[in-house]
Amino acid sequence: MAITAADVKKLRDQTGAGMMDCKKALAAADGDFEKAIEELRLKGQKLSAKRADREAKEGAVIAKTSQNKNNGVIVRLSCETDFVSKGEAFVELASSFADIALKHLPDTKEELLELDAGGISIGKKIEEQTGVIGEKLELAGYAKIVTKAGEGQVLPYIHMGNRAAVIVAINLEGPQYEEPAKNVAMQVAAMHPIALDKDGVDSSVVEKEIELGKEMARQEGKPEAMLEKIATGKLNKFFKERTLLNQVYVKATNKETVSGYLKSVHDDLTITDFKHIKLG
Repeated sequence: MAITAADVKKLRDQTGAGMMDCKKALAAADGDFEKAIEELRLKGQKLSAKRADREAKEGAVIAKTSQNKNNGVIVRLSCETDFVSKGEAFVELASSFADIALKHLPDTKEELLELDAGGISIGKKIEEQTGVIGEKLELAGYAKIVTKAGEGQVLPYIHMGNRAAVIVAINLEGPQYEEPAKNVAMQVAAMHPIALDKDGVDSSVVEKEIELGKEMARQEGKPEAMLEKIATGKLNKFFKERTLLNQVYVKATNKETVSGYLKSVHDDLTITDFKHIKLG
């Protein structure tokens, strides 16, 4: 059957695929729109498999929180090139996945990939858009924070044009705490803490730092009897540099810690959780 320009435009509006790809898909499907969509998805699957070994280090990282600020999510959608990552359609796609994540709050990235994205799963949608865009696409990161009403609020921060995103949970509610929370989220993006405080640092990391501290002291010629004490001192320095509440607040002029900054806003204000995802 004859394929009209109106038919091609309709398929393009539905799928986002290029005009020629839509025309070819409609021709292959004898004008059947559902079959044409399947043709485009099949193309995406084939291209996805073909480009599976490619690196997808560019992309967009999106942070969103619910209207009541009780929940927050971060989604990272990766692609191969910076050119694609800055495209409006690509950023909108990543944002749509974040909306779905925020609505359903899945526990894992794998569960997120199974959720519906307009009649097909997010995983299938990524395959479809791989065919449309022509690059490897990958849902490369997902994180969430869930709180209960009355237990505080979650605030988002997107850094460097969607190249990194942070969500932080604070223990107090109210708009007066949103700016301090955003300031701490910026701290996370800049200083990359690995935990909230020393209690949140994995025991394997602590053991590794102690052994590293001992070995460094040993190479410096320190007595064996002093190694444990020296290593403990280095570990405490590690906690100050790598745990959020103990870091020096980047905007401080007097070496005030993040914890101290929050207390200067309100005696009881603190961060209860944070998540950070970035490109690379």
